[in-house]
Amino acid sequence: MLIGLLCALGAGLMWGLVFIAPLLLPDYPGLMLSFGRYAAFGLIALVPAVLDRKRIVALTRADWRVALKLSLIGNLLYYAALATAIQLADAPLPTMLIGTLPVVISAFSNWSPGHAAESVAWRRLAPSLLIILIGILCVNSAELTHMRLAGSNNTRSVSDYVLGCLIAAAAVGAWTWYPIVNARYLRANPHISSSTWATAQGLATLPLALIGLFGYGAYLKLSGGSYAFPFGPRPPQFIGVMLVIGLCASWIGILLWNKASQHLPTALLAQLIVFETLSALLYAFIFRDALPGVLVMAGIALLCLGIVFGVRTFQHQIP
Repeated sequence: MLIGLLCALGAGLMWGLVFIAPLLLPDYPGLMLSFGRYAAFGLIALVPAVLDRKRIVALTRADWRVALKLSLIGNLLYYAALATAIQLADAPLPTMLIGTLPVVISAFSNWSPGHAAESVAWRRLAPSLLIILIGILCVNSAELTHMRLAGSNNTRSVSDYVLGCLIAAAAVGAWTWYPIVNARYLRANPHISSSTWATAQGLATLPLALIGLFGYGAYLKLSGGSYAFPFGPRPPQFIGVMLVIGLCASWIGILLWNKASQHLPTALLAQLIVFETLSALLYAFIFRDALPGVLVMAGIALLCLGIVFGVRTFQHQIP
């Protein structure tokens, strides 16, 4: 259990880096950040693939089909949908919806036909989910206030706003599906190591990311976009940030999450996605060079309390 918790914490620390990439590269479209990150992930995965080639070659065609689906839906489509939703509806609402992922994933994974061993009574799961949800709402409320005070203005049409809401909901659906399917596949195939599976997903992501990258480049050329494809106005910074998050947030993050998935029930694992939220907050306040306010601190305390309750709920199920 301790190994699973530490791996989930490590994955959250790695994934939190993704949220500061747009702050470091504000003049880059969200789609370029998504395609750039996963192209870097795929290229980086070539190195461990060579070192781990015996186990990579041993993966079956069925394994590669699952890796491809996980990469397409949980990686590329999720981040492309999130970036598009933010462009259409502004950041606050998509951020609020994505922040509910720990609760949504826990609920869906606990409602698990054919996986009764993973489930607990709803009355036992509800307290930790409610505490985490309140904590997320506190943090998001404070962030919405910060955005308003920073001068965020709404110039979007109603149709754009509604479309952005729907696309943000699709992003939530994509990353609700990913950790549940990923965790169950790993537990059903214990012979696949967490590092091999992370590398396989990177290899499966690479062609998809390259297709998306050059497809977006063709779209920009045809539409007369002003973005300097492919590396934008600051190539060294863009390449450096993409390599860092490609290695840390993608390969290392997925490796650690895979390891946690092999040790913890999915409904508990879903709640531990709050480590990503906590890490993103930590990095954001370091970037702002500011201390969190009272409401944010209250939200963080509730998130931590919800994790404790969640661990205690599932403790009897974990060897």
